[in-house]
Amino acid sequence: MSKRRNIKPDYYTQREWNRIQAREKAQAKASRNLVIAVIILLLLVSLMVYAAWFFVIRSHDTGLPVAFDESSNVFGFHTEGDRMARAVPFADGLCVTDSDVDADAIFISATEGALFDINSENVVYAKNIFEQRSPASITKIMTALVALKYANPDDMVTVTQSAFDIEEASSVCELHLGDRLTLKQLLYGLLIASGNDAAQMIAEYVGGGSISNFVDMMNKEALALGATHTHFMNPHGLTQNDHYTCAYDIYLMLNAAMKYDLFMDIIQRKNYYAEYTDSDGDAYAMTWETTDHYLSGEAAVPGNVIIYGGKTGTTDDAGACLALISKDLYGNPYISVIMHSETKEGLYTEMNQILSLVPA
Repeated sequence: MSKRRNIKPDYYTQREWNRIQAREKAQAKASRNLVIAVIILLLLVSLMVYAAWFFVIRSHDTGLPVAFDESSNVFGFHTEGDRMARAVPFADGLCVTDSDVDADAIFISATEGALFDINSENVVYAKNIFEQRSPASITKIMTALVALKYANPDDMVTVTQSAFDIEEASSVCELHLGDRLTLKQLLYGLLIASGNDAAQMIAEYVGGGSISNFVDMMNKEALALGATHTHFMNPHGLTQNDHYTCAYDIYLMLNAAMKYDLFMDIIQRKNYYAEYTDSDGDAYAMTWETTDHYLSGEAAVPGNVIIYGGKTGTTDDAGACLALISKDLYGNPYISVIMHSETKEGLYTEMNQILSLVPA
């Protein structure tokens, strides 16, 4: 087409044609100059906007000399426990209430009772669940949780004199001085037989040789979970001043512990056969039987649930206590807690009443 435009039509004189071509070249040049001017203008405007942002707005930003420091309270990782039990929103994935829930649905004489629907994050039933009481051996849920979180279950542990620094006739695994067994085996003895000697050895080993240090770890972990009505003085739950928790905090501990496969394997067992070595290096074996009457068959199980397992606790001060994981007939998990039932028999009768609130 450009070649066709350069051929002079017959009806134009040469002089007229030269004038037309000169005018078209001038118009094309003017169009190019206009486009270039517009582009330059846009670049100048953009530069001015950037200069205004950089020198006027961004110059007022406060720089962070240390944008991230793991140990910093502001920029690093921290737990809500470091905030000394202040009420902080932490409830994602948790059942939450600040008062009794449907407390008239059943009657139980136990001081505290609760039922939590894990999947729906719903408190189905709650009676006095923030009242602080001695938890007896339910303490061992936290002992196991700390051990699972901070130690290797396959580590070998040698039984020391600390295992016997407990009340006489209290619940034990019958460990002997110098026995060598794994931390995992001690956890089975802790949760199945409720061995106070096992609790002592777990605490001493995981606490770096100090039971007191381990108890500090338990208290820090409790606060990190939001268990603000809890304070521990020992790893086994034998009665001691300033050693207490509540039904809601027990739910928080059990809810955290059930995320560990080993914990879930232990609590569902009726018994456990442990093989280890004694102080002379000779083979030794023990069978530890569950203290849970549901698992042992001593208590009838309601027809609307499947009992998975949990932790018992009994002292004169605490009464009979039970923290339990169960499932409805569709496999949905529930946590139920009773504190300070008057008798062991009454404990399971009243727990059956709570479990009757699980939808069939």
